[in-house]
Amino acid sequence: MIPDAGAQMRKGVVEYCVLGLLARGPMYGWELAERLTAEGLIASIGTLYPLLSRLRQSGWVRTFERPSESGPVRRYYELTDSGVRQLAQFRTSWTPFARSVAGLIAEAPPTARVTAEGEA
Repeated sequence: MIPDAGAQMRKGVVEYCVLGLLARGPMYGWELAERLTAEGLIASIGTLYPLLSRLRQSGWVRTFERPSESGPVRRYYELTDSGVRQLAQFRTSWTPFARSVAGLIAEAPPTARVTAEGEA
């Protein structure tokens, strides 16, 4: 994959991936970062916090604190009603969009290829 193309694709969907993870239940930042890093959607935890800040400012997520059994208090993130609606809208758009892109970039069968001269 062309590195710039992959970065652009990730930028377009990573916020919705965070919303999708949070739809499963509240998570703290480190948990989110581990999941997103494992999937190759973010490079490090440092790239997650500005994204979470934008999601909070947009009203799609909110935070709360919960004591940790193994250290300091953790800040958890959860979806707001607005975040639930945004995720639902994205889900409605994503499947047809992904299907269209997959169809357009799929390799054509050898018999369907056309040469520069217009011959099959």
